[in-house]
Amino acid sequence: MPTAPLALLGHLRPQRGRMTAGVLLGLLGSVMGLAQPLAAKQVMDDMGRGAPAYGPVIVLSVLVAAGGILAGLGHYLLDRSAESVVCTARRRLIDRLLALRVPVVERTEPGDLISRVTSDTALLRQSAPQAVSAAVTGSLITLATVVMMGLLDAVLLGVTLGVIAFVGIAVAAVAPRIGRATRHTQEAVGRMGAALERALGAFRTIKASGAERQEARALHVAAEHARRTGVRAAAWEAVSATLSAVVVQVCFLVVLGVGGARVTSGAIGVSTLVAFLLYLFALAPRIGQLVEGVVQFQIGSAAAARIREVESLDVENPEAENPEAASPEAEGAHRGRDGGPVRAEAGPLPAGVAFRDVCFAYRPGLPRVHHRVSFSIPGGGLTAFVGPSGTGKTTVFSLIERFYDPDAGQVLLDGKDLRQWPLAELRAAIGYVEQDTPVLAGTLRENLTLGAVDATDEELRRALRLVRLDGLTDRLPHGLDTEVGHRGSRLSGGERQRVAIARALLRGPRLLLLDEATSQLDAASEAALRDTITDIAGRITVLAVAHRLSTVTTADRIVVMEAGRVRAVGTHTELLGTDALYRELATTQLLDARPTPSRTALT
Repeated sequence: MPTAPLALLGHLRPQRGRMTAGVLLGLLGSVMGLAQPLAAKQVMDDMGRGAPAYGPVIVLSVLVAAGGILAGLGHYLLDRSAESVVCTARRRLIDRLLALRVPVVERTEPGDLISRVTSDTALLRQSAPQAVSAAVTGSLITLATVVMMGLLDAVLLGVTLGVIAFVGIAVAAVAPRIGRATRHTQEAVGRMGAALERALGAFRTIKASGAERQEARALHVAAEHARRTGVRAAAWEAVSATLSAVVVQVCFLVVLGVGGARVTSGAIGVSTLVAFLLYLFALAPRIGQLVEGVVQFQIGSAAAARIREVESLDVENPEAENPEAASPEAEGAHRGRDGGPVRAEAGPLPAGVAFRDVCFAYRPGLPRVHHRVSFSIPGGGLTAFVGPSGTGKTTVFSLIERFYDPDAGQVLLDGKDLRQWPLAELRAAIGYVEQDTPVLAGTLRENLTLGAVDATDEELRRALRLVRLDGLTDRLPHGLDTEVGHRGSRLSGGERQRVAIARALLRGPRLLLLDEATSQLDAASEAALRDTITDIAGRITVLAVAHRLSTVTTADRIVVMEAGRVRAVGTHTELLGTDALYRELATTQLLDARPTPSRTALT
């Protein structure tokens, strides 16, 4: 992985043309500034001889005005380049974050990732122009100033160079500490963002639990840690700034004393001393600029290194084509303008799913969730997955979506291993409704068309009718364009579930995965949605995880899971007579009124 300075230069490289123009304009402005002390010396010499000084005064005025204008233009170009650098970095980070593999995101704090897109990239904006300007303009103008000072008086130049050398040694010692302190500060800010995101993500739970003070204390600890690291970074920056400021003042006093003695001895004239001091005054901010440039380069490098860490995380490649991959959906569907599936006349062909001896654990060292899970589901119909919590039912869906890959065994869609499918094509064939049915901030239309941007209003209305939400748009003040609030807070739990199902159906999937899709519906809505799912299952394959068995009693097949294994497969009626666990679940939920012996006695 590139070092931090190289990572920063990588971000600046695309803007090298505009930055070069900005640097050149700033350089021209600075060159005109270099000529000003000579013009001032000429004015003093003319006045000392009693000659008119109109010409030199006019030249001096032109130099001041032109130098200021050119320097301002250069500064604008550098700042504009910095904004482009930040925008490009943020776009790359956003693309990278959304392409990350699910396991990577689940083991990383979201707040820390967000801080890298926001605060770390902002440091690039702050450091880029200063670092570039100091590296080029500051260095060249400092060198030119030193040359001009040498032409005026070599002795005074020697005194000045001694002071500059001292500043350089001091800055070289301090700069690495500034970079490390800045990195620690950004990491602390990231941890604070993660803690805040955690609290806001469970805001109602915190309120209901009366845990505001408890969470506030945790956030205060994170904020205090960020403050301490920020103070440490500020202290090293202050040391750097103080060294440059104090040394420049000492330099002025030493030059003034030595120069005064040389004027008294007649070695140089007063006008030469004045011109040298003017160059010294011009040199002081250049030294400060160089010091600040080094500081900003260290800050920018630390930020670029954190950005580079995100860019090195594992990502999916939805567009990658496997030479063995087929396109089974091409027989029954064609692609939309946005790459999503659009139903052909006959509709998409239902997908068949099979697991063959699948073993899986979420991370090395953790217990396995699946132990040689095997089952086969033909295309079409409704298949339900039931069993106690923690038996691996939701994991089945995560493996089908390829959020994870099995540690052993195969997951097949239409007889092909999922790893032989391009991810974009695989997921275009699948509609997935998660257990917590996320609804995004934005309008109802934006939520429904997520992944189906070409859907027409008629298609939206049809999908809403299917999930019994057609009356919702009539009640909303702006219909489909009504804001639903953060995470759908302006919708009920049942409405959020049905919005998620309608969103999945709009994509025209060949396989629909429903993870507890009716858990927040009342009895009437559940019955209506059950009829809808039964109708959908007549045209595509539907897999449903259910704890409420009332939603799946009419399923074509039911897969009973226990302890990460498939225990039994059959219809509701078959399983009541053959599987003790299923019978116990059914009895608990009053689906079987017959007296049932205990599971222990049956097994």
